[in-house]
Amino acid sequence: MSLILNGDIESIQGDVITVRVTQPEGVNTLRVRQLADGRKPSAAVEIEDGRSISPDQRRKIWALIGDYADYTGYDPIEMEAWVKVYYMADTGRDYFSISSCSMSQASDFLNYVISFGFKYEIPWKLKHMDEIPSAYPLMMQCLKHRMCVICGKHADIDHEPPIGSGRDRTQIDNRRYKFFPLCRTHHSLRHEMGIDAFMDFYHIKPVKLDEETLISLKLNSRAQFDRFDGKGASK
Repeated sequence: MSLILNGDIESIQGDVITVRVTQPEGVNTLRVRQLADGRKPSAAVEIEDGRSISPDQRRKIWALIGDYADYTGYDPIEMEAWVKVYYMADTGRDYFSISSCSMSQASDFLNYVISFGFKYEIPWKLKHMDEIPSAYPLMMQCLKHRMCVICGKHADIDHEPPIGSGRDRTQIDNRRYKFFPLCRTHHSLRHEMGIDAFMDFYHIKPVKLDEETLISLKLNSRAQFDRFDGKGASK
């Protein structure tokens, strides 16, 4: 787990940035040494954009937390506290308020709340599914869990452009395609409407996957990639 230190940038000279830590507890030097484990510590500097959380971000976060509360039996305030505890433990971030945090932290937390629901298999309502960002993080979670990106039902992984039913899928190099997960109903609707009209209507876009993700989703194997690339051929 990383250690987050909050502070102000004092100066920037070329590639040297001086940061003064402003959090009340200061720097936990023992924790820094533990994380470094005898190596020179490395760090990332995140520059806040100065903008506060947007009403749209706040609404989406509370919509999901409300659904999680309905499912678990907690009230929304208790559910918010639980999700925040997991978020802070997993990311090392300090406590923050949904009412006044930065736009960048709100975006990070919203993606975490989405992942939280998938990880713990907590369903949300269809109307809230439509409100969740249809960006890469959501699409990847839906692909991983075989969940329809539109309605949340069990899904198959669709190719774009589509692959004919007669093709041998073991011979397909999936690096050439984009993907999205659709249930049977929305898969049929995609073909009835046509892909362009379908994507415009539901505001979704298929995503391209790297080799490791394709392997993890069992769409291809490393041996297949080696064969497609002409590696490992018999001498």
